Order: sequence, then structure tokens, then C-alpha cells
Amino acid sequence: MSLQLPAVDVPPQPWTGRFDGDGPGHRRWWQAVDAMDSTTAGAGDGMGRAGTGGTATGRPVALLGFASDEGVRRNKGRTGASAAPAALRKALGPLAFHLDRTVADLGDVAVPGEDLEAGQERLGRAVAALLDAGHQTVVLGGGHETAYASYLGVSASSAVRNGQRLGVLNLDAHFDLRDEPVPSSGTPFLQMAHAEADAGREFRYAVVGISEPNNTRVLFDTARTLGVRYVLDEDCDAERVRDFVDAFLADIDVLYLTIDLDVLPAAVAPGVSAPAAYGVPLPVIAAVCRQVARSGKLLHLDVAELNPAFDIDGRTAKTAARLVDTLLR
Repeated sequence: MSLQLPAVDVPPQPWTGRFDGDGPGHRRWWQAVDAMDSTTAGAGDGMGRAGTGGTATGRPVALLGFASDEGVRRNKGRTGASAAPAALRKALGPLAFHLDRTVADLGDVAVPGEDLEAGQERLGRAVAALLDAGHQTVVLGGGHETAYASYLGVSASSAVRNGQRLGVLNLDAHFDLRDEPVPSSGTPFLQMAHAEADAGREFRYAVVGISEPNNTRVLFDTARTLGVRYVLDEDCDAERVRDFVDAFLADIDVLYLTIDLDVLPAAVAPGVSAPAAYGVPLPVIAAVCRQVARSGKLLHLDVAELNPAFDIDGRTAKTAARLVDTLLR
């Protein structure tokens, strides 16, 4: 079985990493990941598809890069996130491969100029097609404008079209609910709220790690008006966050998880557009990833805001790679 996907702008490139041997016991990510032709991609068998009574564990994984920082530029942030997909693959490559499912790389959708919206639409179409074919999709962003591109795909998938309750969980220091005339990396979740309302669905959005000094009163008011659930970064102890995520998962059928790496302390994640002065400890964020992976409700995930130009020894990229690996176990 095959499916047709919109052509990517950058085809999959060879993965590299440390070589310990050819046997399955020696495998690392770079040896396990297969390139997938975006024009005739192999479809999954649908086994374990989230939201259909199974779990996410058995589904084949499809990786897509979103090489974009146009949203960050519009939001007056530090550009450079367009180089993140390659940096994330480089960080994933050497990791030991402990997954019991296949992983394929489709390459990147790129936004080389200012036409962000066209790139978001292309990525969304690809994500929807892959989800409907039974894959678990992973997008390697990109600025947090990646989130709206992901949402376009998730909301167009059969799981959501057939009435399953979608929840969006954002690990982030910011609400990204700005009301601006031009969409940016600061607007994606307000765009989602409007789109969900237009579709006659409830907007189920939760955020772990909100930094009070970095979100205006208007943004807090918008969050309250929309019924957004959130935990402040200073309140993110392990037990409170676990209970918060459990309560959110209990209220949804399928989950879209987005990780803005600026949720982490700047010492852990220096290579982002807006480094956090406080941040949520990495063990708490990693625990959320394990919790989400065990839930069986994870439909799609993305990682956003890695800026390799400001990273130190690949620290942020390696942290992001570790979180992706955890989420796919």
C-alpha cells in the first residue's frame, strides 16, 4: 500500500553516527532510520493507531523537518531555527536505537522566503496523509510557527474529523496566543482556537511552564477567556505536573504534543530564540514525555525553537533528541 504526499523541498539526507557493528544489538538511530520517498510513501498497517482502541506503540514513525524561522522573524526573535531539523537529526543519529518499530525520514518542508503560510499548508497536508495511513508523525521544527503547521495536519486527520476529542499540550514558557494582524511564532495557538471554533469543536489547550514575567496581562486574560489550562514555571514540581497532565489526558481522546525548547532553563537549552531565565527542570519535562508516551493517546508531536547558531556544544539539540527518543519508546 502507498500514499501520495506533497513533495518535500529537501529530500532525506544520509544519517551519520558512531559505528559499533551491524547487528541489531549495535544499532543506533543513524542505522535504523530509512529514507522514505515523499511521492510514494509506504503506509502503515494501522495497527495500534491512537484513538482507535490501540496504543501509539506499534505505529511506524515518520519524521518531517520544517525548516522555517519566518515566524520568529515576524515575532522579532532571534532567527536561525530553519537550521534546526538538520541539527536535530545530527543529535539523534548517534543515540542507541531501542525502539520496537520502524522510523522513516521524509526530508524537509522549507520556508526559504516570507511565504510562511504556504509552507505550513504543505506540511499540514503531509502530516494528515501520514496520520491517516497509520504513522505516528514527528515534526522537527522550526520556530514555533511549526505548531500551526502541525495543527493543520492533525485537525485534518481522520481521527479528529471522526469526532475524537483533540487536546493540544504545549511545553513552553509562553502562551503564544498573540492577537496580531500577521501570523508569527507568537500566534499559533490563537489561530488554533479560532479554527476549532469555526469547526464547532471545543478548544482543549494546556501549557506546562508558563513564565509570568514573559507573558503580558492581555495574554493571561486571553488564556482565561479561552479556558486554557496552565502551570507556571515556578510551580512545576514533579507531582503537580504529573497530576496536571493526567487530568488533561483524561479529558481527551487524541493528543498533539508540542515542545518549545525555551521551556527549559537556559543552562540546559541555550540554543533557542528566547532563552529562559527560570525554566522547568529537565527531569520534569522528561517525565511528562514518558507519561504522554505511556498514555497511548499521542497522535503527533513536534519540537520547536532550536536555534543551532546560539547552541553551546550541541547542548540544546542533544536534549531535544533525548526527549524525542523518550516519546517514541
